[in-house]
Amino acid sequence: MSDLFNPTEEHQALRAMVREFAEKEVDPQAEAHDHAERFNIPLFRKLGDLGLLGITVPERFGGSGMDAAAAVIVHEELSAADPGFCLAYLAHSMLFVNNLALNGNDEQRARLLPDACSGKKIGGMCMSEPGAGTDVLGMSTTAVRDGDDWVLNGAKMWITNGAVTDTDLGDVFLVYARTGGKGAKALSLFLVEKGMPGFKLGQKIKGKLGMRASTTAELVFEDVRVPAANLVGSEGNAVRSMMRNLELERLTLAAMSLGIARRSVEIMNRYANERQAFGQPINRFGQIQRHIAESYAEYMAGRSYVYATAANMALDSFGNRIDSDGVKLYCSTMAKNVADRAIQVLGGFGYVAEYKVERLWRDAKLLEIGGGTNEAHQKNMTRDLVSRVVLR
Repeated sequence: MSDLFNPTEEHQALRAMVREFAEKEVDPQAEAHDHAERFNIPLFRKLGDLGLLGITVPERFGGSGMDAAAAVIVHEELSAADPGFCLAYLAHSMLFVNNLALNGNDEQRARLLPDACSGKKIGGMCMSEPGAGTDVLGMSTTAVRDGDDWVLNGAKMWITNGAVTDTDLGDVFLVYARTGGKGAKALSLFLVEKGMPGFKLGQKIKGKLGMRASTTAELVFEDVRVPAANLVGSEGNAVRSMMRNLELERLTLAAMSLGIARRSVEIMNRYANERQAFGQPINRFGQIQRHIAESYAEYMAGRSYVYATAANMALDSFGNRIDSDGVKLYCSTMAKNVADRAIQVLGGFGYVAEYKVERLWRDAKLLEIGGGTNEAHQKNMTRDLVSRVVLR
């Protein structure tokens, strides 16, 4: 019988490698970087040494050439140690690297992907704006053709890896901008690189509830001249590129939820077996048993849904939005609820940093908002279900 969660020996070896790395190097630094709201750049670059930053990228461009299941494995394992660090990884490896690998041309890929896969360059993706999040077509950042350049004006908000330090931009970004037209044909996608005049860091977002080990920033574009060669795909075709990458983004965000839930179950299970009350371990009491048992069952249900969806996801196409939305809708709330139960089981100890679950709970909340809100997933899924009156 095949293993849904480790489809091949290669996947199994990948999980073992990432879990060992997460336990030995990611977990020990998590609390300090969360507290400092600081991105661990040297640790991030070690992911490049392991071949993880280009996990889905063809080998000829410096990647590992693996599939959606491999991407899920990496995100589940890293998130179990430090979801904030994992979010920075996702923004780079999925939103920038995978996106460019799928939608860029060979010149763009050859020029940028090797350094992005090694970690020499840190990237991200710019879609949300101060006044446009879920309403993507409402974005106001513009790009106007001027000779051999496009001139960008506007601002992007909530950009992960927008700032890698308090004062320094990330290296390269995929930026969605309005180039004219109406509806889906109004948007185009551009490569914007640090050092281009007019491209600068706005505010770095401090005091976030969770995911503090990843940086979040506003990026500002003031008459930024972008060479025509930095247009990704064709003019007015960015929505197609966006939708193709969103499915993998939402799948891997769901995988992050799995890591949070799994770690929370492990912590509450261990604590409840060791903590004594009234002369016996607290896992002998029905209230505690309910928290542990329901959490494990919900985690396994979500995990099965995520890996089944990954098995059916081809990276170079799209058309499975209902389940890429569905796994994130279910798993994001599931992870938050499981982390909440872990805090309850641990009582006062759950409320302090030493036992980690308070950080997992804080980090989990972002997954109901970022990468598409739960309400957006509900809308998308309901629309898609209209054509599936009979479910098979």
